[in-house]
Amino acid sequence: MRALAIVGLLAILAAVGVAVFTFGGYMPVGAQGEDPALVKWALVKVRSSAIRREAVDRPPADFQTPARVQAGARAFAARGCVNCHGGPGVEWAKFSEGLNPSPPDLKEVADDLSPAEVFWVVKNGIRMTGMPSFAAAGVADDEIWSLAAFVKALPKTSDADYKTWTAAP
Repeated sequence: MRALAIVGLLAILAAVGVAVFTFGGYMPVGAQGEDPALVKWALVKVRSSAIRREAVDRPPADFQTPARVQAGARAFAARGCVNCHGGPGVEWAKFSEGLNPSPPDLKEVADDLSPAEVFWVVKNGIRMTGMPSFAAAGVADDEIWSLAAFVKALPKTSDADYKTWTAAP
């Protein structure tokens, strides 16, 4: 019984310590500083788990067609995605270097995400990352699916194809 009381007391002290650190202004919130490894790990874990659980929409039948992928490339350029994530043959905007966490290089993460997960992230955004909700900005689901199709195709998209697809008519 005494051991249980000690464990309980230690848990209470740990909770008080975390609360003082977090709410006492000791947690660094500036974008220039790195998050502690434990915080970074926890945020990624929570974000990934939530996205996997919430991403239940099914892609449209024409999800992988060239027309949808090319429409997604045009939307990617027009909606400003290229500013934070870059694109084939296009550099990221300088301001994106100041975002914390840094925007992911979508060519590197696209294969790890399902179409539903990409759709969910673009539609809903992610708090405290700079990733906006495109649905809240008035973008229709059909266009969001096109963006998701392009993101999934990004690892295989050449600079020349992207330039052709996004060129003004």
